[in-house]
Amino acid sequence: NKLEDLRENLAKARTKFEAWDQIRKDKEERLERLTREAGAWAERASAAQTQIQALKERKSTTSAQLSDLNKSPAQFEERRVHLVDQMAKAEEASSLVREALAAKENNSRHKDQALKEAQAALSEIRESMVRFQAQQENGVERKAEVEHEIREEFNAEPGELLDTVEVTQKQRENLADAEAAELKLDRLKAERERLGAVNLRADVELEELTEEVARLTGERDDLQSAINKLRYNIGQLNREGRVKMLEAFEAVNKTFGELFEKTFQGGHAHLVLTESDDPLEAGLDIMAAPPGKKLLHRSLLSGGEQALTAITLIFAVFLTNPAPVCVLDEVDAPLDDANVERFCDLLDEIKGRTTTRFLIVTHNAITMARMERLYGVTMAEQGISQLVSVELDDAQEMQATA
Repeated sequence: NKLEDLRENLAKARTKFEAWDQIRKDKEERLERLTREAGAWAERASAAQTQIQALKERKSTTSAQLSDLNKSPAQFEERRVHLVDQMAKAEEASSLVREALAAKENNSRHKDQALKEAQAALSEIRESMVRFQAQQENGVERKAEVEHEIREEFNAEPGELLDTVEVTQKQRENLADAEAAELKLDRLKAERERLGAVNLRADVELEELTEEVARLTGERDDLQSAINKLRYNIGQLNREGRVKMLEAFEAVNKTFGELFEKTFQGGHAHLVLTESDDPLEAGLDIMAAPPGKKLLHRSLLSGGEQALTAITLIFAVFLTNPAPVCVLDEVDAPLDDANVERFCDLLDEIKGRTTTRFLIVTHNAITMARMERLYGVTMAEQGISQLVSVELDDAQEMQATA
């Protein structure tokens, strides 16, 4: 019994010893880990000191740059005024050049028309020359044949024939008439030869051609009627398009001015039609005056102001004809933090006025913090992507409860 008690005490002591030995090992491991962490924290403290020193140097450099930038607004204003003057001069010169170009184009059209008329007249003259040359050659050949016949039959020269045969003045006049008649007869024979053989189907072909002409005339009338109808419809569509275009322009312009004032917390902006009095052919431009600035062309605004103004215009067009879903891909990328807040406020404004669901692709933390739900892609295992979604309202409630 005593031996059993000793064995039992020994087992308890051994168990207690193993437990204390395990605790000792855990303490030693923890001590070693704390020693390593202390070394790491010492290294981080040293790096933090180095970074603090670098930040101090950067602060001094930034202060110097800020001092230089404080001197820049006057220079920028002077440069802006100079550029505005240059733009006005360039627009005036462009107007003069356009007028001169229009005058030259009009003159060129008149010259082209005169050239075409001269070419047509030259073509007619050439045809007449060819015809007259042919008649002259025929006359020369006929004259040579007659002179040859006179020499053979009367053994005299052509100019001496009338004196030889003692022809009176009246006979000479009759002879001239006979010569004219003979020439006319030769001309008529030549025309008959050019006409060719008698066409026995001329009456049938005439009827066919008459029917063809009637058919073509009917088709021409139909085409002319269709053209007139099409021109009328085009004019009607253009008139309706101008009315609807002006209505849409006024609606978008009004909404754009309201959204611009809310987005920039002041200022005003409007749209203008340029380059033409016809709304269907005119261009579109933006004139904006952020708070504290004059009315400027969009190209004279800063980069962030241009981006936010463009976004405001897109939303103004969107509000005139809302869609169920709107996808915005990296639209806040060129914006700074203040303008991102304005962009998010603008989204809240549109969300309250429509039933549109917005899907925004962004890497900006401020924009993500203002959303209702976040979707992301994570790779828990190598090569396996997984879609993760977070409901921000539920997450905030869970955090508040915890």
